Amino acid sequence: MKHSYLFLADGFEEIEAIATVDVLRRCGMTVNTVAINPDGQATGANGVVVTADRVIDDVELDPGTEWLICPGGMPGASNLASCEKLSGMLTAHYSNGGRIAAICAAPAVVLAPLGILSGRKATCYPGFESMVEDGEMTGDPVVALDTLVTGNGPGNTIAFALAIASVSRGTQAAGEVASGMMVRK
Repeated sequence: MKHSYLFLADGFEEIEAIATVDVLRRCGMTVNTVAINPDGQATGANGVVVTADRVIDDVELDPGTEWLICPGGMPGASNLASCEKLSGMLTAHYSNGGRIAAICAAPAVVLAPLGILSGRKATCYPGFESMVEDGEMTGDPVVALDTLVTGNGPGNTIAFALAIASVSRGTQAAGEVASGMMVRK
């Protein structure tokens, strides 16, 4: 069975994490939140404390792993980037053709240093583009490719999550969830 992981570190952007998990689960996807902190909790950029489904030390990639998802926020993205196990997982998953998604600061802060954006179109929070030396930063709200989805910030979280769902479940399934949530374009 396919499953995905969304990673949480202290300073994560709450809406980018929680709304993404919510939308993907509404689409029937199995998404587990994963704390990089050993106590299984992470405090968001605005003080919301979340208890994750798992801790990173208990997570291993397997053939059923579909998406690795990184929310932004600061210092959340920097904390994710400093997690060696997560960096190794992202690099291995990318190298094996796995799907990766990141929003806000995370594309520039977490993915770019690992070479994941190299030669690809992507977007990130305005002002972080200069950290991406070899990717094509579009400035679009969301950029959805076959194995990479990036978003530019909190206000586009629903569109970001629906783009992930579209890649995994198809545009019709994502559209039905969007309609049920009263998302308007």
